[in-house]
Amino acid sequence: MTYAGRKPSEESTDDSEEEDTEEEPKLKYERLTNGVTEILQKDAASCMTVHDKFLALGTHFGKVYLLDIQGNVTQKFEISPVKINHISLDESGEHVGVCSEDGKVQVFGLYTREGFHENFDCPIKVVALHPQFSKSNNKQFVTGGNKLLLYERNWLNRWKTSTLHEGEGNISNVKWRANLIAWANNVGVKIYDIGTKQRITNILRDNTSLRPDMYPCSLCWKDNTTLIIGWGSSVKICAVKERDPTEMRDLPSRYVEIVSAFETEFFISGLSPLADQLVTLYYVKENSDHMEEEFRTRPRLDIIQPLPEGCEEISSDALTVRNFQENQCRDYRLEHSEGESLFYIISPKDIVVAKERDQDDHIDWLLEKKKYEEALMAAEISFKNIKRHDVQKIGMSYINHLVERRDYDAAARKCQKVLGKNMDLWENEVYRFKTIGQLKAISRYLPRGDLRLRPAIYEMILHEFLKTDYEGFATLIREWPGELYNNMAIIQAVNEHLKKDPSNRTLLTTLAELYTYDQRYDRALEIYLRLRHKDVYQLIHKHNLFSSINDKIVLLMDFDKEKAVDMLLDNEDKISMDKVVDELKDRPELLHVYLHKLFKRDHHKGQKYHERQISLYAEFDRPNLLPFLRESMHCPLEKALEICQQRHFVEETVFLLSRMGNCRRALQMIMEELADVDKAIEFAKEQDDRELWEDLISYSIDKPPFITGLLNNIGTHVDPILLIHRIKEGMEIPNLRDSLVKILQDYNLQILLREGCKKILVADSLSLLQRMHRTQKRGVRVDEENICESCHTPVLPSDTAQVFSVVIFHCRHMFHKECLPSPGTVPGMQYCNICSAKRRGPGSGILDMKK
Repeated sequence: MTYAGRKPSEESTDDSEEEDTEEEPKLKYERLTNGVTEILQKDAASCMTVHDKFLALGTHFGKVYLLDIQGNVTQKFEISPVKINHISLDESGEHVGVCSEDGKVQVFGLYTREGFHENFDCPIKVVALHPQFSKSNNKQFVTGGNKLLLYERNWLNRWKTSTLHEGEGNISNVKWRANLIAWANNVGVKIYDIGTKQRITNILRDNTSLRPDMYPCSLCWKDNTTLIIGWGSSVKICAVKERDPTEMRDLPSRYVEIVSAFETEFFISGLSPLADQLVTLYYVKENSDHMEEEFRTRPRLDIIQPLPEGCEEISSDALTVRNFQENQCRDYRLEHSEGESLFYIISPKDIVVAKERDQDDHIDWLLEKKKYEEALMAAEISFKNIKRHDVQKIGMSYINHLVERRDYDAAARKCQKVLGKNMDLWENEVYRFKTIGQLKAISRYLPRGDLRLRPAIYEMILHEFLKTDYEGFATLIREWPGELYNNMAIIQAVNEHLKKDPSNRTLLTTLAELYTYDQRYDRALEIYLRLRHKDVYQLIHKHNLFSSINDKIVLLMDFDKEKAVDMLLDNEDKISMDKVVDELKDRPELLHVYLHKLFKRDHHKGQKYHERQISLYAEFDRPNLLPFLRESMHCPLEKALEICQQRHFVEETVFLLSRMGNCRRALQMIMEELADVDKAIEFAKEQDDRELWEDLISYSIDKPPFITGLLNNIGTHVDPILLIHRIKEGMEIPNLRDSLVKILQDYNLQILLREGCKKILVADSLSLLQRMHRTQKRGVRVDEENICESCHTPVLPSDTAQVFSVVIFHCRHMFHKECLPSPGTVPGMQYCNICSAKRRGPGSGILDMKK
């Protein structure tokens, strides 16, 4: 059985374009075989009805066969010598209704003997059992010939007949769903409500030019209230709705609304619902001009999406059924199983089953179209649901496809995902990549975690890189853990290559890394220092190699002074300061860097080298010499002075002279050698020595620029009058007026400051006096615990009725009046004996208690 998955009109002459644009079919097809094949070789199918559990097939020779889903015959009934027109089953599948061209109607139970047999004088085209025929008491069914008859049992167990409709030609189709019966005749489609016994609609057929016996109507209930009608090339979807009680009057309680109506390209032989879509079986007329010869008269099965005023085609398949050239529109039927999405295309000599494609079918199609990546993704997502495929096998097919296309990097990348933890497959792929000369492609994706290959595999790849790509080899050594391969074997191989190219930095760096993996850190350190590699310090710290660098300190300093000094100072417990100084004694510029940083960290730790540092600073770092001299407390001043005088370092010499107490000589150097009056004044201010000011004035008195500088700066330290009196008459002094104005301004400012301070002082004094007065006016508590400071007895008598006199001073010392000495020189004034050392101190008497 074959089908074409595209509309013939869209067929392209370009094969590659067709392959790119071909869409995946929505359905898959297979012939119903086994017993069906034998039946159709001798007979022809005329109708078929589908139940979830079995199939019922009627033939042109008047036989009815019950088949299982695979097409095997389970039961056979000989109903009539002529064609079976229709078979009906109830929902339970326990009762069957059959009608034939010679007017016979039989309704019987498959598991009971009860039944109905009747012969009519006209052909009966359709029979329909009540969906609940087996369970209902009145056993209703309808037959359709030249009229529609309803049969039901009465209470006497006899069959009662009612005519539902007649007079509009033969009844060609009937479908019963719940309480609704839909039928088609030559005029149109009617719907009858068996519950209310009312006909609720009449839908006229559109294609009146077509013979109804050649192009019969197709009916299908989507659910209990939705009827789908296909007739000729017209499709209508009708919804049965409840009428508003206020609008009923004499109208039926229900009405029908056509929710979608559209025309199709071909003639409809059958239709079935598929979720919210429709599966339609088309009959294609032979005289369609736009069809090519290959597709003529082959029936088509389409999936369409109904829209309010049209439809959208989802998929279209042209089917090659047996003897399709001889079939007419009325020879095809489409039946479906509601339990699962199975669609049966019935023709006289062939029965084809269409079903929705599952994930395995989807993967089959992707593999057929060589869309391996999509197939692999689909398999991974639905690995629990696929039955015929294996994710790893699909992945291997994808890898093989990529290798065939010579996309080796993509193939190697997919190995990581597809091969997973299967080490045997990994090794096979590695050897395959070796055979095709692409070991480099797969090297980046080899397992390197808990699961790993044999060391020989990794060594094979490393040797391959070592032959052709030093940089790639170095990258692998950095990325791969050292446990993956035999380190010694790789080290030996690298050394062999270094014999040919001993200065190759890439190989040397890689060799150092290999030595590090092998814990031969001293060898690695030698190479790093030789290469001046940035990782040398990290290696020393990480593996505590300080014992190995005692004789390599100069090399480390030459490489990076700052890092080396920081490392040495941070690890003084491992490399002593004396050892470093000894190693650097022949490289004074490096020794200075080390000692300078040591001094910055701790001014006292390297005190024994401070004398040496003076000459080092003088030689290599004069800007830091003066700060060093200022901050060092262990520097020999005489030695420092000697060095500074030899090198004519004036500022440093001035500092040393002042520190040694020879301020006059220091001031003299500033004035004579620096000729900087500002520095001289600053120096005098720092020393705050009157004699030094006198020397400065004396030296400057015959130098007008110096006099200007003094006038501008000494106002707050020396009385300017002393300087002004000593200026010779007639001497021209630059900016004298401005200097005098500044002196006056400074004087006025001082006066203002003094007056402001005086006001503040007076205000504060008054405030404090008032506070003291308020404090002294407060009462003082006296009780039995207070004692006389003179006789050390309680100041209050035990008998309070007794007359007593107590004196209490502001200092809170208390005395009996008789215990106090006589008043002093000032009559009426008494002083506390304890506080009398202070002249009129706070001990003045404040209270005289008498009783």
